[in-house]
Amino acid sequence: MSVLAPSPDRAYTLADFDFDLPESLIAQHPAPERSASRLLDGRGAQPVDRVFRDLPDLLQPGDLLVFNNTRVIKARLFGTKATGGAVEALIERVLPGTQEVWAHMRASKSPKAGARVRFADAFDAEVLGRCGPDDGLFHLRFEGDPFTLLERHGHVPLPPYITHADEEDDVRRYQTVFAKEPGAVAAPTAALHFDEGVLAGLAARGIRTAEVTLHVGAGTFQPVRTDNLAEHKMHSEWFDVPQATADAIRATRAAGGRIVSVGTTTLRALESAARGATPEAILDAGQRDTDIFITPGFDFRVVDVLITNFHLPKSTLMMLVSALAGYEHIRSLYAHAIAQRYRFFSYGDAMLIQR
Repeated sequence: MSVLAPSPDRAYTLADFDFDLPESLIAQHPAPERSASRLLDGRGAQPVDRVFRDLPDLLQPGDLLVFNNTRVIKARLFGTKATGGAVEALIERVLPGTQEVWAHMRASKSPKAGARVRFADAFDAEVLGRCGPDDGLFHLRFEGDPFTLLERHGHVPLPPYITHADEEDDVRRYQTVFAKEPGAVAAPTAALHFDEGVLAGLAARGIRTAEVTLHVGAGTFQPVRTDNLAEHKMHSEWFDVPQATADAIRATRAAGGRIVSVGTTTLRALESAARGATPEAILDAGQRDTDIFITPGFDFRVVDVLITNFHLPKSTLMMLVSALAGYEHIRSLYAHAIAQRYRFFSYGDAMLIQR
């Protein structure tokens, strides 16, 4: 577990990141148009209400915008055990080059190693045992390629606060327009606001783009259950920073440009890649897992500006944005967003903040 020290002038507790959110502000469906979402410009002392398609004019020529190109897989499966009991599975990770997966499973009685589960009345999976952090996941072997079977028989893994079952529109809208690397069980939601018009506007303004991959896991919704933040065990996610992206970041910094992270998942990948890197390198390219936990007091080495959605109370993402933009500033921005009835969470509106 990687825990970053809190600010030396204050020891934050879980209660510091709580707030009252009217249930009516939890977005159940996306805006009719991606870039028609609202954008709260929180870069200055006073918030400014904007629309997301304004973004190109809010950034500077020479900035580098970094996206997470992960692709959400249809990771939710419904099935039955040989005994007839119902099973619901959420695939957390597909093991590269195999027919094996790690999965969360819900059943009246947990299946044991050697048991078989019939999913979607279409294919079988063998339970190989328990795995993952604290053996909290199940290790399964599918009868076929996992990505193919999930695409045919799985369901879009909508977050727990979205109350409707996945629909055809979710297949399209709970996915970014530039998604290409399959493996995520949750969308990098800040990127859901981008469409071809915004991307064209960024290019016309001289704002370059680069990509990382971080396969968002179900742990992103895991609640923090301890008042002492140092005791929280962060979930682990796989990420890849290509050499071309690392080179683009160094070139941007050398030219005086800023690194703009699209979403907290991109930020976690970039700042994870910076850990252990020399100041000259800024960050190291490559693939690995990260369990980075960013709280106030964190020393950001890569990201200057962040585009992000509005996050759950008491969540690790509330701690992350508070670390970047300042605790009191984030509190005031959220109070403004609630008063102005911004839409919250995955299908909600966006915010622009900076260090």
